[in-house]
Amino acid sequence: MNKHDLRILKTKHNVHLVLTNLLKKKPLAQIKVTELCREANINRGTFYFHYREIGDVFKELFEEVMFDLRESYHEPYRHTEFLEVEKLDPKTVRIFHHIKKYEDFYRIIFSKEVSTAYYYMFFDEIRAICIEDRNVVYFGEPSDYLYSFSANAIIGLVIEWYRRDFQETADEMNIHLVNILKIYGNRRNEKE
Repeated sequence: MNKHDLRILKTKHNVHLVLTNLLKKKPLAQIKVTELCREANINRGTFYFHYREIGDVFKELFEEVMFDLRESYHEPYRHTEFLEVEKLDPKTVRIFHHIKKYEDFYRIIFSKEVSTAYYYMFFDEIRAICIEDRNVVYFGEPSDYLYSFSANAIIGLVIEWYRRDFQETADEMNIHLVNILKIYGNRRNEKE
């Protein structure tokens, strides 16, 4: 099986879209293979050729979204060895464009009607990105608390954007983030 086969990619994309739409209406545990196949207009054989269960579809979708998140997070670093917050251009920030691209997915993640397990999966991914981020300079020894704080700062901005029904554009959110980082950086520099 060639995972780059256009037919396979289209089928999986369609299955992901259908799963996302079904998740808007009910929890993952209540979605049946038959229902997903009917909505995606595929037969059960096709489903079982690619997946063992519905959870595998969600895992694959989640991994796809998180891969794109990582790529988006690292975008400002692509053109510089060390990122200086004072010189950070909001146009290079791509994380909010990622959120907008997968808006339906994030509406599910942050919905009060779904399990907090989704939130923690997202939190763990953001936290892992913070841990991997070698461009971040911490004063003193970084700790688990610092990584968790950093992850929640990013998630906090996304949740507030979600609460506002994603009314601001991704570019406006980039400006909010850069301004917050600059304010935080300036206050830290004033104390030194």
